[in-house]
Amino acid sequence: MAPLRFSANVSWLFPELPGLPERLQAAGRAGFEAAEVAWPYAEPPQALASAARAAGLRLVLINTPRGDHEKGEMGLGAVPGRQTAFREGLEQAVLYAKALGCPRIHLMAGRVPQGAERAAVQGEMETVFLENLRYAAGVLAQENLVGLLEPINTRITDPRYFLDTPQQAAAILQKVGRPNLQLQMDIFHWQIMDGNLTGNIRELLPIVGHVQVAQVPDRGEPGSPGELDFPYLFQLLEDEGYQGFVGCEYRPRGRDGVASLLQETRWRV
Repeated sequence: MAPLRFSANVSWLFPELPGLPERLQAAGRAGFEAAEVAWPYAEPPQALASAARAAGLRLVLINTPRGDHEKGEMGLGAVPGRQTAFREGLEQAVLYAKALGCPRIHLMAGRVPQGAERAAVQGEMETVFLENLRYAAGVLAQENLVGLLEPINTRITDPRYFLDTPQQAAAILQKVGRPNLQLQMDIFHWQIMDGNLTGNIRELLPIVGHVQVAQVPDRGEPGSPGELDFPYLFQLLEDEGYQGFVGCEYRPRGRDGVASLLQETRWRV
């Protein structure tokens, strides 16, 4: 039974530091061996790769571009009429992943269009998503990369996000049927949308390629006040044989990022 390994999500941790290179350095000093970045695209890929190497880190996850942020886009994978932009963003993500030596890309589904009823566009969006995922799986396979689907809760975080439950994501993965597409399990989102974490983890872990954690409901670090018993959940992941990284994607409640990294459990970074 291998011990859990943790990665620092430097888009969330070390918020007192100005940029990704500085946050990568802080993650290395804190004892992490791996890091993940939501959107690395404001920095040149080689500069980020150099910063990660200097910090002794490997990059394990990035996201596809979010799209037009000013128009409220949060990913494009399932958005009708944005297929070309999704493919262009995928190309950019692959370029960064290769430069960073990063094996996984979160393929962001995106939001239900403004003003549209979810039920009215559900079928069309799923059709677009399946088409884009099949295309992405082929592109990623050529580079030996894995694509991930992450359900994001629609009760607290993003009411319009298309992919919102682990069951929906698992069903889409089954329809696509490509081995290099897997499920991204953010325990924060799973608890809010469905609960039943023990059952869902045991059932779906075979198709999970990455795990992320944060306390519910305030997205604090494990050990902060909230609903989740992280020593139990970490032990469950170990017992079930999870071999990947656990991404620390939370909002530090301590003075700074370093002061709040899983300090109260035996699963220290």
